[in-house]
Amino acid sequence: MHRIEQANCFEWLKEQPANSFHAVCTDPPYGVLEFSEKELAKLRTGRGGVWRLPPKVGGSQRDPLPRFTILTETQKEQLRDCFCDWGRLLMPVLVPGAHVCVAGHPILQHLVQSAMVLAGFEVRPAIVRLYYGFRGGDRPKNAESEFPEVCVSPKGAYEPWMLFRKPIREKTVAENLRKWKTGALRRLAADKPLPDAIPSGRTPKREEAIANHPCLKPQHFMRILVRTLLPLGAGAILDPFMGAGSTIAAAEAVDYDSVGLELDAEYFAMAENAIPRLAALYPGFHGQAIEVELNGHVEHFETESQLGLALAESQTPYRVERHAAPKSSLKTSHRR
Repeated sequence: MHRIEQANCFEWLKEQPANSFHAVCTDPPYGVLEFSEKELAKLRTGRGGVWRLPPKVGGSQRDPLPRFTILTETQKEQLRDCFCDWGRLLMPVLVPGAHVCVAGHPILQHLVQSAMVLAGFEVRPAIVRLYYGFRGGDRPKNAESEFPEVCVSPKGAYEPWMLFRKPIREKTVAENLRKWKTGALRRLAADKPLPDAIPSGRTPKREEAIANHPCLKPQHFMRILVRTLLPLGAGAILDPFMGAGSTIAAAEAVDYDSVGLELDAEYFAMAENAIPRLAALYPGFHGQAIEVELNGHVEHFETESQLGLALAESQTPYRVERHAAPKSSLKTSHRR
């Protein structure tokens, strides 16, 4: 069973009773700045700002990507402060031993991790989503022909999902599991622990057709991730930055209780429509395996096959109806 609310998660968390949730899985604004009113306006008009609008590759239009390398030191400190505030509000709402899984960006990951440590969380090994995307690998801007064998950064092929844990209250993890049902992760099967790298591919077109959100994550990956966060298969999961609702849909498919929050009115309406439809896809898959065919085989992570998948699964154009844009802060910016 799931419940969704249109709400600012910072204000909402202040009103929740202690020990309400057993896990968090969310995809917040990576750098805060990119979902400010000013930068969203630039994204929607296709004109500059933090969002990089890359050229076509192989005839396929590439998705807009935020350029986090342009963040100033002040903006980086603001990002750290926002996640620290968020972590401190989240801490009492979680039961002891609850895991928090947060999507991030490789060059900003350390800022979020340090902020969550300040908020009182333990840093756990990150889970890496492997996919062949279009991030990185570009030649110097406006000097591509001059430096044909140069790339400014490595070609992106992964997305880190940072993992944190609220400290356990009991003497051992086993005792914490008995009392709070938390403190560890759920294995894929008795003889298969969850790996820290999961081949994912890009979000299939069939899912993008349901939810036209710029940061929609694939159900294959989300169901694996959501399933593992409740080690005994019991409890409730929270997504404070719900976006189009892929986390909540995954929880529904896995048969977990969940709560999703989204401030933006358009994305909230999108999630209302998308969650039951996304959850109904792939009825035989409940996140209990890595090797599964959804939108093409993902048994082997190979660059050439992933490139073909990336080009074949190009996202639909990013369209947003004109509504009031969210304010410039993590507290009112939502993704996925």
